[in-house]
Amino acid sequence: MPQTPNHEAREQSRLQIAAKVRGLRLARGWPQRALAVQLGLSQSRLSELERGAGSFTAEQLIAVLRLFNVDLGDLLPAADPEAALQNALIQHGAAHLMLVPGVTVPTRFSDPHAVVLSTLTEPRPARLVTALAPLLLQRVEQLSLAALRLELRGLHREHRLGWLLESVGQALAAPPPGADLGWRRRAARLGAVITAELARFTPPNTTEGAAPELFDAAIRSPASADHIWRAQASPIARRWGLVTALQPTDFQAALWGAHDAD
Repeated sequence: MPQTPNHEAREQSRLQIAAKVRGLRLARGWPQRALAVQLGLSQSRLSELERGAGSFTAEQLIAVLRLFNVDLGDLLPAADPEAALQNALIQHGAAHLMLVPGVTVPTRFSDPHAVVLSTLTEPRPARLVTALAPLLLQRVEQLSLAALRLELRGLHREHRLGWLLESVGQALAAPPPGADLGWRRRAARLGAVITAELARFTPPNTTEGAAPELFDAAIRSPASADHIWRAQASPIARRWGLVTALQPTDFQAALWGAHDAD
């Protein structure tokens, strides 16, 4: 009998949970025997469960959460990683986005640093990238842009942060209608932080043969990439060597939308 979509989804979820439990154990440096004792299992049974041959009971999963100090959202497979990121962006200030019902935000995304990294290092829809503008505005005191720069440098993505900061800095020049003193003070603070951080950057030299980097998740062909680079990329995107149609005005729209939604 062929498997139903629901059955296949349950099987995939079971395998993902098993892999995450094994990953937590290995990250802690525990042998299987140590975790098996904590869960009231034999080592052989835990080995089977970690391979996906069977399911952990609810009591065992609760014990895993307690032992490794993680939330259920970290253990359960996300139905849509982008939905979890979207809800995390909302938590950190992107109030203009729509909350995705039933999607738990992983614990790691309680840190805005992790949200920025996740958004910049993977192909993301434009709405999530531009939502970084209100996040930066709301979390400027919690973020270390220097730490972000160094981490992205190790991933060869430092120029993406430079592009983001310069684009948001330009977007801040136009406050939303009705912006109060609190908004303007946060914007002034963020602008000062961006200016100081950009002084530490060196944009890539795209005039000396270095190919620009594809950034937009919607780019599907060399022809569309070439068109965006030649006809749509902002001067800021060209300076940082990114093929993207996103403009400072798109970040401005996100700032205005988050302000209106508050």
